[in-house]
Amino acid sequence: MMAASIQKIINPSNSEIIAEIPLAQSKDLELVLTQARQAFDQGPWLKLPLKERKELILNISRGILDKAGELANLETLNTGKPIKESTFMDIPSSAKVFEYFANNLERLLESETVQLENAQSRLVREPRGVVLLIVPWNYPLLIASWKMSQALAAGNVVILKPSSLTPLTALELGKIACGAGLPVGVANVVNASGDSVGETLCSDKRVDMISFTGSNIVGKEILGYASKNVKKLTLELGGKSASIILKDADLEVAVNSALCSIFLNQGQMCTAMSRIFIEDDIYDKFVIEFVKKTKQIKLGPGLDYETQMGPLISESQRKKVLGYVEKAKKEGARLLCGGKIPGSPELKKGFFFEPAVLAEVKPVMSVFQEEVFGPVAIVNKFSSPDEVIDLANNSDFGLAASIWTKDACKANEMAGKINAGIVWVNTYGMFYPEAPYGGFKQSGFGKELGREGFLEYARLKNIFVDKTPDSKPLVNFWYGF
Repeated sequence: MMAASIQKIINPSNSEIIAEIPLAQSKDLELVLTQARQAFDQGPWLKLPLKERKELILNISRGILDKAGELANLETLNTGKPIKESTFMDIPSSAKVFEYFANNLERLLESETVQLENAQSRLVREPRGVVLLIVPWNYPLLIASWKMSQALAAGNVVILKPSSLTPLTALELGKIACGAGLPVGVANVVNASGDSVGETLCSDKRVDMISFTGSNIVGKEILGYASKNVKKLTLELGGKSASIILKDADLEVAVNSALCSIFLNQGQMCTAMSRIFIEDDIYDKFVIEFVKKTKQIKLGPGLDYETQMGPLISESQRKKVLGYVEKAKKEGARLLCGGKIPGSPELKKGFFFEPAVLAEVKPVMSVFQEEVFGPVAIVNKFSSPDEVIDLANNSDFGLAASIWTKDACKANEMAGKINAGIVWVNTYGMFYPEAPYGGFKQSGFGKELGREGFLEYARLKNIFVDKTPDSKPLVNFWYGF
């Protein structure tokens, strides 16, 4: 297909063009929507036995592993994230999620029979139809794999819309899916900017479901688009997560883990623990060690295996993050380290930013309430569990939290009071295909992963069979003159 315009894909480590990709036009969208609808309504996909569906999805998992090195390099080139993260986290996790849902789809889709008085109800899980998967630029392959694996395993046809900033591994995933033997039209990838195609794709009645991960602002726009033709939605819209360090926590473990929880992937994570609350007894010791180790984080190009933090995704994102730091300083926050563009010549062509630590941040400040989506940590002290719960919950978001303590009973009690969809105790960022993930409040609704996440992609049908004696139900007599 010919496209009228080309998207230049930039390596954020050095601003060099690494690819030029055609952007979909209106005629391309119409073709994809028609093809996807036909593939679901008339194609062979739904007629395949579940064992055959399972094997095709397993082929995708194998295909990802077969191209693991190439995909890791491509992900790092496109996003700037350190190659160690792409190699040891993103790529194997992407393959694993396809493997898990392929191996468990028969169990997850198993029907349930309920015996009632003079009746039987059979509850059946069916695919929803054509599912639009919209994924962000921070984890292009991994989040696409989360969504696609569940949607396909449930029997749906998918249209994958990656960020136009980071489409490269999503396009490769589309090739892998086609090479796995999926019927034509079952797995589609559309490369385009959300501004140009978002309303068309989200409002079209041929799309039965939208699964979106991204910003709160765009999520609200999608809600409006979807209202034009009512459809199923799951939205994961970011967060302002809190890490709570109690005085009995292992200080070294807590410091190292807090560094990972905010600075991994350059802080460009919806679950980033950007607000770190430390019990006052250990606050000074924690902050000294945290700042010391923050200063030691090695910035560099993503493909360098010694790099611990790569560049931000774009110049506009760097300006946004820098703006939050400068505004916080003007509002009275104290910058303990970082928070500026590095001056070293080897980094000047990339979108690098020194990881920042801010203290004396008040809840009314923008940096406390708004998602920065960059390597900016807030450190605040607290003196009681009730105080820190109030601080943690003082946010419009409710995605994630972490609690660090040796007191299991206290951790469990505090976790029950935190208004977040996932609470990690003495760990951070552990995602398993078996366990659900998703937020509350302005962080959206719906789940990914686990049985609950999988069933978002299936509709529940109740097949009700009358079992009254002589096959004469009560309704037979209502007007039976």
